[in-house]
Amino acid sequence: MVMRKLIALLTVTFLLLNISCKPEDEALTAAEARQALEESSLSSQAATLINGTVEISTNFTIGQAVEQAAQELRDFITSQLPCAEITLANATLTIEYGVNGGNCTWHGQTYSGSHSVTINRNDDGDVLVSHAWDELSNQVMSVTGTAKVTWSFAEGSRNVTHELTWTRLFDGRQGVGSGNRTHTLLPGGIVEGIEINGSRNWEGKAGQWDLDIDGVEVRWIDPVPQAGSYSLLTPFDGKDLTLTFERVDEDTIEVTVSSGSADYSFLVSKLGLIEEA
Repeated sequence: MVMRKLIALLTVTFLLLNISCKPEDEALTAAEARQALEESSLSSQAATLINGTVEISTNFTIGQAVEQAAQELRDFITSQLPCAEITLANATLTIEYGVNGGNCTWHGQTYSGSHSVTINRNDDGDVLVSHAWDELSNQVMSVTGTAKVTWSFAEGSRNVTHELTWTRLFDGRQGVGSGNRTHTLLPGGIVEGIEINGSRNWEGKAGQWDLDIDGVEVRWIDPVPQAGSYSLLTPFDGKDLTLTFERVDEDTIEVTVSSGSADYSFLVSKLGLIEEA
């Protein structure tokens, strides 16, 4: 009887040790941490690219007829981006960036490609705008896809749901995904940037990535957030990571990638270059 109890105790102890001691090959590696940062950065850059064109498309008077709102929006975009050739049909604008001479830069993003905007509803407290992009580019990324944008005036926010395919221009690296995000303004207003909460999901080079966004602060000119955090489920045997962001200086953001006891820190430049901290 004593021998049976001893064997049972040893068996339970072995099982507990086997569960609690994670094999080295299951721990997050530096290469996996770097790839997770690269993938999340590409997804963020694609989202920031469309966010700029969503933002410029908000300049019309709430409550007027959708056709009148579209005319007002056409005039505003023409005044800000004279490079754009704009066609108006009812409540839909078709915008070709870079066709004409003149400025094509908005909040630090220089555009080319095609963008259509449809004002679906423009009632007090109920505004819905649909977007479609065809090879919209900022000289770094190219994006094709669609989005719907709704406004909550009571909360001072807008919700963006999107389906996108993005390509990094210098090497052709791609991602295909969707997202559901809520935007609010940073304290400095729209010129400074936006705070984002929500989620993004995409298929990238290594497989499926699922991202939860928790209060990140995004400036128009940065490739990653300057504050806040991501929770990222990776294709690396389902490893769950946390990415936290902290601004170092005007041109640099430190990103810490964590999983369990493993932590890796990287510095990301305004140009999107990544190096170990």
